[in-house]
Amino acid sequence: MCGIVGYIGTRSASDLIVKGLRRLEYRGYDSAGVAVVNGELSVRKKEGKVDELAKLLEAQPVEGTVGMGHTRWATHGAPNDVNAHPHESTDGRFAIIHNGIIENYGAIKRRLVEKGFTFESETDTEVLAHFIEDVQNEADLDFPEAVRQALTQVNGAYGIVAVSQDDPDQLVVARNGSPLLLGIGDGEHFVGSDASPFIEFTKDVVYLSDGEMAIVRRDGYEVFEITGAPVSKEVRQLDWDLEEIEKGGYEHFMLKEIMEQPESIANAMRGRVRPDEGRIKLGGLDDVLPRLVKAKRIVICACGTSWHAGLVGEYLIERLARVNVEVEYASEFRYRDPILDPENDVVVVISQSGETADTLAAVRQAQGAGVLAIGLVNAVGSTIARETDAGVYLHAGPEIGVASTKAFTAQVAVLAQIALLLAHERGVMDDDELRRHTEALAAIPQQVQTVLEGDGQIRKMARDYRYASNFLYLGRGLNFPVALEGALKLKEISYIHAEGYPAAEMKHGPIALIDQFMPVVCIATHDATYDKVVSNIEEVAARGGTVIAVTDEGNDDLDGLAEYVVEVPATLDVFEPLLTVVPLQLLSYHIAVMRGCHVDQPRNLAKSVTVE
Repeated sequence: MCGIVGYIGTRSASDLIVKGLRRLEYRGYDSAGVAVVNGELSVRKKEGKVDELAKLLEAQPVEGTVGMGHTRWATHGAPNDVNAHPHESTDGRFAIIHNGIIENYGAIKRRLVEKGFTFESETDTEVLAHFIEDVQNEADLDFPEAVRQALTQVNGAYGIVAVSQDDPDQLVVARNGSPLLLGIGDGEHFVGSDASPFIEFTKDVVYLSDGEMAIVRRDGYEVFEITGAPVSKEVRQLDWDLEEIEKGGYEHFMLKEIMEQPESIANAMRGRVRPDEGRIKLGGLDDVLPRLVKAKRIVICACGTSWHAGLVGEYLIERLARVNVEVEYASEFRYRDPILDPENDVVVVISQSGETADTLAAVRQAQGAGVLAIGLVNAVGSTIARETDAGVYLHAGPEIGVASTKAFTAQVAVLAQIALLLAHERGVMDDDELRRHTEALAAIPQQVQTVLEGDGQIRKMARDYRYASNFLYLGRGLNFPVALEGALKLKEISYIHAEGYPAAEMKHGPIALIDQFMPVVCIATHDATYDKVVSNIEEVAARGGTVIAVTDEGNDDLDGLAEYVVEVPATLDVFEPLLTVVPLQLLSYHIAVMRGCHVDQPRNLAKSVTVE
């Protein structure tokens, strides 16, 4: 969840690192710091966002061409200067930065205290720094070997970069459970939690796997296991550009990413949805398609917004392909000892980053039980993409805003393709029906563009409801997960309490909350449950509640019941979530902006949850 940058080369390390930290700030923004080696080790760190660190560096600059930086999402210890990374050895000769949680840090700390070590911070990272120092002093080891031997005694997740003034021409890097990759340059090399800090300098990358270390120098690098065995790594090339991680004239990344959805959905379908041929082609599933087709149960595991996409996938696959689907929170799946059948089950995991700790654990649990694991991820080369047996990339492009938007619609678009592919392969859907569905799905990007053109109406709604303390979101069928996602978006970025419910459940408790101060967002499209949802709307109106309705284009049934009616283009009802979610994303965005909230970096959140 924290962001890590490392550099060794000929450029000014501090300038490059601060620029890189700004691009990684979506991973954490409680505090930030840098360490630069230039004859001696210089450390600067500051509570707050990276801008506060930049101000400190203006007043107290550090010079050098070797260094590392960190932007923190607090786990152990409050956000402050002392707990900020980097953390130094007691003699100030080396420093480390760390993303993850050292689970046995308490036991290690007690041993170190008995040896006379003292601690300034509350962090597990300072414990690790002192532990490396103790290991090095006890056996008179060189710095990389001291790091390696210390890590063999550590339990937990970590992504680590370390620098030492005694070994000034190298970065020591290690990974176990927290993502790290190397950027391969000419006479310079980079380290990052992802590639955004160095994408403008190189597209050649090496992904470190769990249990691997690297020593990085100006002229090269070597990778080996924590056990010491050398590892040969493939250099891969990134397929995205610097422009994709810039705001492109938008005020916030979130707005940019909402507005990119016609393109990102189209990219998720490009070459796969073939309406002229009336077929779906998912090359990433070719090798496992026979096992997928014969599966009697599909278990979808995900977290947060990806879990909501999984719920849509449940409706899609069960309805279209007639396969039993269960959707699990990955965090619960991994600990409840689920019953898995290698012959009949398939586990599908969904993760934008491809690094979500609980989702990755679900992959390993499924594979440990002999069950096929399929990944739907956005980040090419991510751990889940590498470890699953097969998968489908979303191709939504980098998503920087902490609140996920375009990844959600890309996930739903890919799940719709899987449902159609299975339906046809299982003989549930004939050629004509498949063609009709592929034509409708191919039209979705332009229909999303039409929804986005109604942004002015959404902004006016936001002005009216920006001071609300609570929101209720109601939907049925495929639009129930959309209600959940709309409520989550509002909570995440505006800090307004919001809840999503199946519309029929309103009478089982939530109706008690409804009064003139409770806006109720109702998704009421013309599907099999339309009349039932309209009855729910009438019940809200009868109790003085304020209704915002999302419905089909041309439907005037709700004009007398709702304060606002937002229309979306008509499509097949199975694809409606791709349209109905968009106005809810915009509503959340505009309310948050009007309330003065930091939309791209909401409090207490981070983009990629790589620790439990």
